[in-house]
Amino acid sequence: MTTAIRTARAERRALRRSAKVQHLVVADENSLAELETLLATLPLCATGRVFVEVPDAGSVSTLTVPPRMTVTWLPRAARTGAPGSGRRCAPGTAVSRAAIAWADEMLCDGAEDRTSVTLLGGFLGTADIAEHLTESLGMAPEHIAGPERFGL
Repeated sequence: MTTAIRTARAERRALRRSAKVQHLVVADENSLAELETLLATLPLCATGRVFVEVPDAGSVSTLTVPPRMTVTWLPRAARTGAPGSGRRCAPGTAVSRAAIAWADEMLCDGAEDRTSVTLLGGFLGTADIAEHLTESLGMAPEHIAGPERFGL
């Protein structure tokens, strides 16, 4: 096999890898049915991250996700509120922190154009995440899906 053919194949593989859409999915205990429906519609080859905020560790259950996706459960009872406040973790705080940290790490070099975001949690966390993605990271709003009632 010639060097030109190997190079062309490597370029095609790199293009296919870079063209894949990654998914960021955020949910809470009130949107588990919507989350399961969404996950069932994703292609088997989907990649990405699912963050689910729940009240406590007893609320964690099994989700069926594509093999290349990771699920992170965020029990509020095991977390605190704002640093130094001594407060409990309010609904939406844990999932907002996690999704924003993931986005800050993973959405670089134009990846925001190849990322599909679905926000199924409550309004407070969802609004914070959407604001960070669009204002701080420059993600186009059409890449973010959320409940219509939130007006995102």
